[in-house]
Amino acid sequence: MQQELITKDVFQFLESLKKNNSREWFTEHKSKFKELETGVKSCYTALMNKLKAHDDIEKLKMFRIYRDVRFSKDKTPYKPHFAGSFSRAGLRLRGGYYLRIKPGETFIAAGFWEPNKEDLFRIRKEFETDATEIRSIINEKSFLKMWGEMQGDELKTAPSGFNKEHPNIDLIRKKQFIFVKNFSDKEVLAPDFLAQAALSFQAIRPYFNLMSEILTTNLNGESLVD
Repeated sequence: MQQELITKDVFQFLESLKKNNSREWFTEHKSKFKELETGVKSCYTALMNKLKAHDDIEKLKMFRIYRDVRFSKDKTPYKPHFAGSFSRAGLRLRGGYYLRIKPGETFIAAGFWEPNKEDLFRIRKEFETDATEIRSIINEKSFLKMWGEMQGDELKTAPSGFNKEHPNIDLIRKKQFIFVKNFSDKEVLAPDFLAQAALSFQAIRPYFNLMSEILTTNLNGESLVD
């Protein structure tokens, strides 16, 4: 049976790691980390199975706790959190899900983190042409209550080739198209945390459906995938 509960031990270990972020400390406590990691991975797998009830999920990717410090100002060797992403399956299903477990900073996210150059241009051209559908989805009351407003990096002005005075410039200048939902430690430790995360992910589907349609068709609505 898969574990479906994040335990206090997980938070306590991550808090200790944050305070003692050294190879010496981690080596001494590695057996405990491995034990907790197994339970956390089980939680992520349980969440993936909940997602599969309403979406086609291709794979779960768990991120390693070891930090790549080569190009980072933060030289601590470990990330004091657990994180994993869930990829949707097939060429027609775009977007992804993400969960990070960290004391005081747990969140789920969904959307498009780093669209490639072609996808980003296609999204911008769609919003330049008409943003009625996307706005009707992301401004719907229940959607806003669940996820809040769209987040992500954006340009300060219009991208090259786009009018900075365009009425949809707020969408066009975005480089990322993501939604984030935060959870308190109490909510994460509650028995229904994974169920609540899955319900939140299910609520993002109208957004994913539209964005998938945009990214698999041209501006004439003709399919780009077989």
